Order: sequence, then structure tokens, then C-alpha cells
Amino acid sequence: MSTLAERAAAAAGRAETIEPTEHNGDFAGTESEPLPDLSGYVPAEGEEWADIPVHIAWLRVRRDISFIGKGDAYVENGKKKYDFRGYERTVAAFGPITLKHGVSVIPYRITPSHRDAKSGKGTPMREATTKVTWRVYGPRGDFFEMESEGESLDYADKGTAKAQTIAQRVVLLVGGLIPTGAPDSDESNIERGEAPVRPATSYLDEICDPHTSAGRLRQIHYELRSTRQLGTLVTNEVGDEEAIGDMVVRIGKERAAGGAQ
Repeated sequence: MSTLAERAAAAAGRAETIEPTEHNGDFAGTESEPLPDLSGYVPAEGEEWADIPVHIAWLRVRRDISFIGKGDAYVENGKKKYDFRGYERTVAAFGPITLKHGVSVIPYRITPSHRDAKSGKGTPMREATTKVTWRVYGPRGDFFEMESEGESLDYADKGTAKAQTIAQRVVLLVGGLIPTGAPDSDESNIERGEAPVRPATSYLDEICDPHTSAGRLRQIHYELRSTRQLGTLVTNEVGDEEAIGDMVVRIGKERAAGGAQ
């Protein structure tokens, strides 16, 4: 299979191979295969965009790209953790080919949201989530829309830009149906473990709360029965020891009788 640089050169209408630049990973802590230098790309002389609808132009873009491998690697403490397809690699593939077919992918509507967060070490961070509506224009000026979301954590002021970058990578790869050549995720199977059992004592505040509905009390009784905890002794609302199952039934009856008066 041809390299990314060779495909980019072919898309540009050039016979020669574009010489790769030095390492140009798009995230700190990554190692990457060389990317083609597309900074000076212009459509080949005499190249004309076909007068076709946008959906046909997009199909031709997909046909010409066909594959982007996971050529970027995340490295931590000198050890590779995983491979991925970075933003720069994705744009390097789509850039010249969308130019070749007269296609533009433009952000039309951006809906950001932010919240404070912390790293695993407790360092304050800012979480940015961005939903973007993209318009894909063809050579005629007609378009269709796609949506994607990006999420990022950042210590400074780059969170929104990172989230939008991720959203762009997602829409190109997903909207382009671009395979990675990596093993299918269905080839591995992880069995779920048993969910931890909620302890009986954790229900006490809810059981004693006068605003807890009769329906919720019945649900609590069912949950305790399902986990075989109805006989668990707890300290009830008056300080006496009582089986929690009996406590739920008693309080339920008391509230029902009070409501009937």
C-alpha cells in the first residue's frame, strides 16, 4: 500500500513523492511517522473541479483517501502506550484531496461548554466540550451537514481549541468512513465483573427521609431482597436495633396510615 506522502502527491497531480518533514506530532508525548509537507500545495495547473453535486464530490474524496493508519504513538516514560491517528495526520490526508475535488469542510455552528476539573494529582484544570455542526460544500456551492463533538482537559487557555480540533478529526474520519487497518475491537472480549453491592446502611437516610415516596420504599425493599440484606441489623430512627427489611415495611405502613387520616 502506498504511503501517506505518496497518496498526497498523487492527489496533487504530481508524479514525484513529497519529501517528508521532520517529526511533527500533534500532541506532546507522541511519536509519529513523518508527515508530508503540504504547506506549498496548490491545485495542479489546468486542474478543474468537476461540475457535480456535493455528495458525489465527497464520495470521490473518500475513494482517494481510502485508508489512514494509526501512525502516531503515545509514549509515556519511554514506553509506547497506544497508537492513534492524530489531527495533523488526518488533515494532511484530507487537505490536498478535498482541494483536488473542490470540497470544503467548514464549521457552521459551534456550541461549547466548560467546567472546572482536576487532574489525577489534584491540579486544577478546565474541561471543554464542543459540539460542532460542519457544512461540507461541493464545487457547485451546495452542501450537506454533519455533527461531531470534541472534549479536552487543559491547564491553561487551549482547551476549547483542542476540543474543536478533536471534533474536526472525528468528523473527517467518521464522515469519511476511513479505516485504520488496526485489529477490529470485536476481536477482543472483556467480561464484566459483578457490580459492587450497595451496603444496607447506605439506605438509612433515604428510608428515614419523610419525603421518600412509598414507591421508592418498595423499590428499596426489592433491592435489599435482591442482595439478600433484608435481615441486616441497623440502628433505626429512634436508636433501636432493627432488621432493615422490617424497618422499611414498618415505616411504609406508618406513612400510609398517616396519609389516610
